[in-house]
Amino acid sequence: MKLLLLEDDFILNEIIEEFLLSKNYEVITTFDGIEAQNLAFEQSFDLFLLDVNVPSLNGFEFLQELRSKNIKTPAIFITSLNSSDDLKTGFDSGCDDYIKKPFELEELNLRINNIKRLFNIEENRLFEIAPDIFYNQSNAELSCNGIKTILPKKESKILEYFLRNENKIVSSEELSVNVWSYEDYPSSATIRTYIKNLRKLLNDDCITTLKGVGYRFNKR
Repeated sequence: MKLLLLEDDFILNEIIEEFLLSKNYEVITTFDGIEAQNLAFEQSFDLFLLDVNVPSLNGFEFLQELRSKNIKTPAIFITSLNSSDDLKTGFDSGCDDYIKKPFELEELNLRINNIKRLFNIEENRLFEIAPDIFYNQSNAELSCNGIKTILPKKESKILEYFLRNENKIVSSEELSVNVWSYEDYPSSATIRTYIKNLRKLLNDDCITTLKGVGYRFNKR
């Protein structure tokens, strides 16, 4: 599980990072809102951990911007802002949880585990798509009926996004924003080609096309 930690208190940043590393998470840390925004657009993360009062761009604005771009990566605010208005602003900006400082590290761990449960984030990075189909996110290996294939980068990123949003409708625009990030957005025809490539390797009914709406990944 890959986390982005935005916290401008150097000591607390280090404490949280060390704790998360001890739990075997991959952690990217930053102290600045603009830098965090660049990282969020350039890389894929499973969870954002965000302070609010940080340099350049505060945490609320950071998350509002991502949500406006249809980036749905779950987010937890970790902040000393603890009034009911602050809490409302946090959830209105698109967060999935809100931790008030000071807090116990074990509380953070419990909140992360809850996010993993709610968003079907699998710790071992091995996903069972169907009884005879498995995907290993650590090396982008798809195993179908015993035949193993290393997926190209874009196909793997699309499949991983589908796995994080299984049984939900995902539009072409949403795929473009969350898979291509800062790159030029692909045409609908290009996305259809990548989907076609995935269908050749998966069961035909794994990805349903909803004409004029998008796609639904059917994990069984």
